[in-house]
Amino acid sequence: MTSSRCLAAALLFGAAMTVACGERGAAAVAPSRIVVSDETGGRIVVVDAGDGKILDAINVGKRPRGLRVLRDRKHVLVALSGSPIAGPGVDESKLPPPDRSADGIGLVDLEARKVVRVIPSGQDPETFAVSQDEQALYVANEESAEMTVVDLKDGVVKTHVKACAEPEGVAVRPDGREVYVTCEGTGALAVIDLQTLSPITQIKTGPRPRGVVFTPDGKTGFVSTENAMGIDVIDPQAHTVTATVKLPAAADGMPARPMGLALSPDAKMLYVSNGRAKSVAAMTVAEPRTARMFDNVGARPWGIAVSPDGKTLYTANGPSGDVSFVDAESGTVSKKVAVGGSPWGVVVIPQ
Repeated sequence: MTSSRCLAAALLFGAAMTVACGERGAAAVAPSRIVVSDETGGRIVVVDAGDGKILDAINVGKRPRGLRVLRDRKHVLVALSGSPIAGPGVDESKLPPPDRSADGIGLVDLEARKVVRVIPSGQDPETFAVSQDEQALYVANEESAEMTVVDLKDGVVKTHVKACAEPEGVAVRPDGREVYVTCEGTGALAVIDLQTLSPITQIKTGPRPRGVVFTPDGKTGFVSTENAMGIDVIDPQAHTVTATVKLPAAADGMPARPMGLALSPDAKMLYVSNGRAKSVAAMTVAEPRTARMFDNVGARPWGIAVSPDGKTLYTANGPSGDVSFVDAESGTVSKKVAVGGSPWGVVVIPQ
């Protein structure tokens, strides 16, 4: 079987087919690892999720940010962008021109230690969601106010859907019928029908929504709203905000800046990274409220993930170039792993 046919089979049929594929044999990727995207270094870094040892660093392309692990546990998808890095309020006319040839979703083979394919994605992809059958990608294109729909098997763009101003976070509702896109520019959550690939409605949220995540049963959604310093609770069926949870400031008085979201494996707790507040909020899901605040977790934590046993949180801390390992019960930072560059996203390779 050729490498390209092997890759297609892996995407279609998951781990069972992957065992038969690859020029380097069928050695499985070890469990209990995290993968971190390094935005300024153009790499992903693989770290042992237990002892924090750096296992690998793979060059992937410009500005790697959003990450997803495929079910075969051997391939990672990473959003790559040729747009120059620019913070809020930057005069874009003074920035270097974008390199649109660098835009795409990189498919990384962790065993081969390389990008085996760059999939078209629309311009400046930052985050994306994967369909439940791993046949499609839904990509947020902030600069063009679109969501790009990509056929993952064939690696081609199916369509562009006008979404909203400055789309960022993307999540598919667990029943697979709708995809939700946060709209930083308008303070809204765009809802798109996945059968017709057309917008249904927009749900008004707090200002500058960042991430969105759903409980496994699809009955509740959560949206991090950075400039509202809170979490909006969503009824995905009624397309309404049912509650807003204001997050406490950090111990030093810095307001929470909710960014990344991660549910515990049992879906009883929601963990929120709070950016410049250097904190993580632990929220109860059944009756949404802030149960605990973990202060001084890291420098501007953004990406956040939870270990398969629910005991450890991992945060990507861009300014300090490290990843924090945080006890999910006490909030104690057990270690910080220096990965270099500017860590943006973090995902767990499940056992």
